[in-house]
Amino acid sequence: MYDANGQTAPLMTDKELKQFSEFIYSELGIKITQTKKTMLQARLQRRLRTLNMRSYGQYLEYLQSLKGLEVELPQMVDAVTTNTTSFFREPKHFEYLSQIILPQWQKKHPGQTFAVWNAGCSSGEEPYTTAMTLMDYHQRVSPLRFTIVATDISTDILKKAARAVYEDEKIGTIPVEFRRKYLLRSKDRSRRMVRIIPELRDTVSFRRLNFMDDFQFREKMDLIFCRNVMIYFDKKTQNELVQKFCNHLEPGGYLFIGHSESLAGTDLPLKQLAPATYMRL
Repeated sequence: MYDANGQTAPLMTDKELKQFSEFIYSELGIKITQTKKTMLQARLQRRLRTLNMRSYGQYLEYLQSLKGLEVELPQMVDAVTTNTTSFFREPKHFEYLSQIILPQWQKKHPGQTFAVWNAGCSSGEEPYTTAMTLMDYHQRVSPLRFTIVATDISTDILKKAARAVYEDEKIGTIPVEFRRKYLLRSKDRSRRMVRIIPELRDTVSFRRLNFMDDFQFREKMDLIFCRNVMIYFDKKTQNELVQKFCNHLEPGGYLFIGHSESLAGTDLPLKQLAPATYMRL
């Protein structure tokens, strides 16, 4: 077998697939089945080339080392998941936030700070969409203090998110008035790039977090986004993860999940309010 550069590429044995599957499940909670073997092999071959390694066994040994867990595990996440994200993805959530949640929350908590967590934030489009929605409410409807924490396991993707620089083609889903208020155009117009304004960037704090680890938040959240992340987990891991979210949600706080995801059949202290929208009991 040859890779994209015409070089001989190692084939993954069923034994190696089983070893990787067990490692990925223990570290990331993600199930890799036999049907994913070709995909996993192709993506890991790129990592082997990058690291100048000759076998999957050598790569797995590196992954299991202290350095590998810190440096390479995020690359493994990128290899087994797909970072599909966009501004104002699943827009009904942001309409519900501005039209329903915020007015009700402010009545119950006058003068307090609205705390949001964007879990699995990828390259930042979701937390900046959240920030735009909250800032617009603050400017247009009622003064609102808010904080946003955004987490991801990949340090590289977090650096990209913190830079807050995006290609022109990414911003088509942002309402025109928000583009005018919250985006800066590159001085070099030929680059066709935009950047989130500093006032909005400053409202978002980025942190690295693996969902399999303990959550080290001191404060409880009023709203948690965890959208299109749980599709990679089995039911047991999904339940454990959502229970951890519940532990970090204020009573009466809200959880948004992806519209293709479901919490049906779970025994959790949550009440469904709308599609993919839940309240902590």
